[in-house]
Amino acid sequence: MHIYEVLRRPITTEKSVKQSDTLNQYTFEVDRRSNKHLVKEAVEAAFDVKVTDVRMMTVQAKRKRYGRRMVISKPEWKKAVVTLAKGNRIQFFEGV
Repeated sequence: MHIYEVLRRPITTEKSVKQSDTLNQYTFEVDRRSNKHLVKEAVEAAFDVKVTDVRMMTVQAKRKRYGRRMVISKPEWKKAVVTLAKGNRIQFFEGV
């Protein structure tokens, strides 16, 4: 897998913005086949920063009901929380 296929999109919720301001942690949606080493390489290559820690979790599928019988299941996806070294920032998230 190419390192630019690993990162799907940044996640900008209230909690993730607060973590980026106080703890220097950034949250991304990543490919389901990726692992911690691939995420670390992708973030370092894409944003030119030093990554100290990567935490990953799989967000479970959620069901949504349309009417009485029709149940649709949204797919699982993977989330990564990346901690950067002190003094490093990702400019993409600044001012969000």
